Amino acid sequence: MRNTRSSLLLGCVLLCSASLLYLGMSGVECPPKSHRYRWMELNMGSANQSLALTEHFPEDTPLIFIGGFPRSGTTLMRVMLDAHNAVRCGEETRVIPRLLTMRATWSRSVKERIRLDEAGVTDEVLDSAVRAFLLEVIVGHGEPAPRLCNKDPFALKSLSYLSHIFPKGKFVLMLRDGRATVHSMISRKVTISGFDLTSYRDCLTKWSSAVETMFSQCQAAGEAICRPVRYEQLVLHPEEEMRKLLHFLELQWDPSVLHHEELIGKAGGVSLSKVERSTDQVMKPVNTDALSKWVGNIPSDVLKDMAKIAPMLARLGYDPHANPPDYTRVEHMESPFNYSQSLRASDNPHPS
Repeated sequence: MRNTRSSLLLGCVLLCSASLLYLGMSGVECPPKSHRYRWMELNMGSANQSLALTEHFPEDTPLIFIGGFPRSGTTLMRVMLDAHNAVRCGEETRVIPRLLTMRATWSRSVKERIRLDEAGVTDEVLDSAVRAFLLEVIVGHGEPAPRLCNKDPFALKSLSYLSHIFPKGKFVLMLRDGRATVHSMISRKVTISGFDLTSYRDCLTKWSSAVETMFSQCQAAGEAICRPVRYEQLVLHPEEEMRKLLHFLELQWDPSVLHHEELIGKAGGVSLSKVERSTDQVMKPVNTDALSKWVGNIPSDVLKDMAKIAPMLARLGYDPHANPPDYTRVEHMESPFNYSQSLRASDNPHPS
């Protein structure tokens, strides 16, 4: 009898242990899939789900790059695109412009190029590595979406190189009256390496140089690859400008792009950084509050020399002697390119 009871007791203990182990294991959740894994699932299609996911991405990934001088509306543009149901931009990565600058430095130094070539680190090797790094960062730092975009303002200083390593990429260059841009930068204490925030003259001179670099590369890339968007026209005529932009990006019209503020913090919506200087402004609906805040704040001697200090103002169609210009006048805001292809009817957009 004692042996029978012992056997039953041992059996009960083993059964209970097995049950607890099963229940414990069934309650353990699998680790969440990475953004990279989920993006590849989304874009590789169900036919490829049985294949192992590689550690690289297709070279012809059709990325969207948003750039321009800081305080020119780059954040506003990216949150408006983030509101589109097929697009994810996300916050600034900060590392992408730095890597692009480093890559450009290697190319400019003849001695360094010779050393790299001798080591077998050719341009093709470097380009492949840079492409892989950029894709890993862009794909991995946010939620997956059919179209991914990156917003790092000064990345477009390397627009020509980016269009070389991403031949299917599209580029959006944000332009804004340099006086408004510099005033915003100085008044909000947005530090940029090499810029003297105590001097409007210094900042406007360097603004003109930086914008010329990006604008010239945008023009050279052509209207099929790069589209300049004026901040003033975006806030004055948001629907018109966004329809043109989505057509350029070959995306269907989505009215949510006009109401990005309603999607902030929501799943699949707009994610904002706590440290970016523009966050507090883009939490509001699109507005024209900041158009002419610079008027009355720039020293008179700088205003007098404006055309000489910032020649890009006139090149972009802004009157350097008007304080402020009439931003509503369409003739001052024509596209720097001759867009011969007319916008398709809103009921017949490009497929996304």
